[in-house]
Amino acid sequence: MDSLVIGIDVGGTKVAGGLVSMKGRLVSSLTVPTRAAKGFATSFGQVVHLISRLIDRAGGTDRIAGIGLCAPGPLDTKAGIIINAPNIPGWQKVPLAAKLGEEFHLPAKVENDANAAGLAEVLFGAAAGYRHVFYVTVSTGIGTGIIINRRIYHGKNGAAGEGGHVSIDPTSPYRCGCGALGHIEALASGPAMARRARVFLEEEHTTSSHLRDLTHGNPSRITPELIEKAARAGDKVAKKIIEDTGFYLGVWLAGMITLLDPEAIVMGGGVSQIGEPLFKTIRKTILRYTLNPGLAAHTPLLPAKLEKLVGVYGAASLFLPAGEEIEHGY
Repeated sequence: MDSLVIGIDVGGTKVAGGLVSMKGRLVSSLTVPTRAAKGFATSFGQVVHLISRLIDRAGGTDRIAGIGLCAPGPLDTKAGIIINAPNIPGWQKVPLAAKLGEEFHLPAKVENDANAAGLAEVLFGAAAGYRHVFYVTVSTGIGTGIIINRRIYHGKNGAAGEGGHVSIDPTSPYRCGCGALGHIEALASGPAMARRARVFLEEEHTTSSHLRDLTHGNPSRITPELIEKAARAGDKVAKKIIEDTGFYLGVWLAGMITLLDPEAIVMGGGVSQIGEPLFKTIRKTILRYTLNPGLAAHTPLLPAKLEKLVGVYGAASLFLPAGEEIEHGY
């Protein structure tokens, strides 16, 4: 029987896992709560429990080629160490690859979640058929992955690809979670969109907006989802928030195209679900701010394809052969 890879995606609220064939077909998937608030022993125990169940479904360790795991935050991928996983208490300086290897007697690899997602989109997602891709996920934060020749680019210290922490407006009054000013994450993430809408409605309190109705007059309840809903109903304030977000992302991605000259850009995450109204502004802005608009015009901006289980596919991708024909089993 063909070998399978276990892909594990660890988040602050849930751990998702799956069995993936060597050609990228999802065979089985499971999800358990992380139980992060109970500390490392409990949350790591949830990971071990999930992997054990997947091994049982596979019919034993003999069928498993390896365990891939992705998590947010800085990692030392060469040593297989989780340096600091945000929102998961106790996951600091954890030699996770070694611990999983000892537990299951199988090869194990760990990777940053955005890097892994980017690799998955290239191997069998939206960018299948491309080799050099810049991946972006825009949600609570902005994560990126640089894929060169269908492999993750890590840089000298394994810290490459933190594109969300590139500053495009150092004069901005808004601080990123990392403490710096003007990072794209502070200007175009989901919380940044909500903050911009809230500030506008509070300052322009006489301006009518469907967002006031949707939040029952409480701007603190504004979310990107409500902004999208209001924009679809024709609300001018919501449309302007989306346009401003697309502008910031377009300026930033114009720089990424000038720097990397990728074959394609793939964008995922909750904010990307706004779709064409956002993408249209991004594409228009890229052409105004990149060095070579004639070339950038032929760099497609693609919506991500593997949204729901992208972390599972990404983690499994760490053991999948780059370049082989895959099966679209998602």
